Amino acid sequence: MWMMGREVRGSFGSRIQRSVRAVSRRLREARMFARAMHSPDHPIVAQIVPIRRCNLACSYCNEFDATSLPVPLPEMLHRINLLAALGTTIITVSGGEPMLHPELDGIIRHIRRRSVIATLITNGYLLTRERIRRFNKAGLDYLQISIDNVAPDETSKKSLKVLDGKLELLAAHATFAVSVNSVLGGPVRNPTDALTIAERARALGLTSTVGILHDGGGHLRPLAPDHACIYERILAFEQSLFSFAQYDRFQRNTARGLPNDWHCRAGGRFLYICEDGLVHYCSQQRGHPGIPLEHYTRHHLKQEGARMKPCTPYCTISCVHQAAMLDAFREDPRGTLAGMIERRRQQNPAYRPPRVLKALTWAFLDGRGRRILSRLALHFLRARS
Repeated sequence: MWMMGREVRGSFGSRIQRSVRAVSRRLREARMFARAMHSPDHPIVAQIVPIRRCNLACSYCNEFDATSLPVPLPEMLHRINLLAALGTTIITVSGGEPMLHPELDGIIRHIRRRSVIATLITNGYLLTRERIRRFNKAGLDYLQISIDNVAPDETSKKSLKVLDGKLELLAAHATFAVSVNSVLGGPVRNPTDALTIAERARALGLTSTVGILHDGGGHLRPLAPDHACIYERILAFEQSLFSFAQYDRFQRNTARGLPNDWHCRAGGRFLYICEDGLVHYCSQQRGHPGIPLEHYTRHHLKQEGARMKPCTPYCTISCVHQAAMLDAFREDPRGTLAGMIERRRQQNPAYRPPRVLKALTWAFLDGRGRRILSRLALHFLRARS
């Protein structure tokens, strides 16, 4: 079985290149964070769709069709330029299946030319060693694959049995970071599959995350007890203090059927750009506001980001949650840090915050230290808006 296969780490040269690229990503992520702390009025993340068509037809998904043509490359480059002009710091290419776009490399390359972090969400079926090499050359920063089960079934063909070889190729040859997302929820027949997928990803040196499948409106259904148990086991994997996985109160509440009390800033801090070039709050709220990106202004960013949205309490769109996390830290850094530490202690009562946290608290949370060092960080990272 593939689960007993060897760990794949790649050649010495590829490991060195991966390490160098990781340092570069960390610096650009620091710049993204500094800008988010300095300015509340630019998009942190924008998700763009270069093609709605997909080569699969997972029964739970409402984000694809079987006929759409790819958006022409000049139009995609124009949309990237418009997003960069709004101050967007991360652009995620999704679909449909974005690898069906014949000019995907050019799209990724242009995102990087505009000094924006480039990420890709794919089902992984079309990955080859040559495609990975091209993504490396284009400058891709992150790639995410969601794997739904161990063996394909009528719900989803995105299975570990089919995609394990692709994960090995990524582990051996990718210089970008790779995240493997396992899923839980109603359509998932065997919840232990999510744990198997997460463990395999980590054995290959890849990042593992866990998500909960939403319904057609982007809302969560409470997890069944066996799913909830697996969810907690995956979350118990060691994570860094500042990992988004530690800001999982959204899913913890909704997995139990409880609402979340938070302000959704989609339309401001998070944008979803469909294949027609319209701005929506997210993939599950298409049509709101439905304004052409060409006409989307900083006024719209403020107006739509501030708007109260009725779907917010039971939302499960993790990208929007993550953007909200950064704003929560900007508005209440001490309280947000305290919440992260408390959640770590809930998972591990013996957890003690690292000593460096005290230094960070003085440097960025306490009065004069925060003001002085924030200015220095912004200057060093060239992050002024």
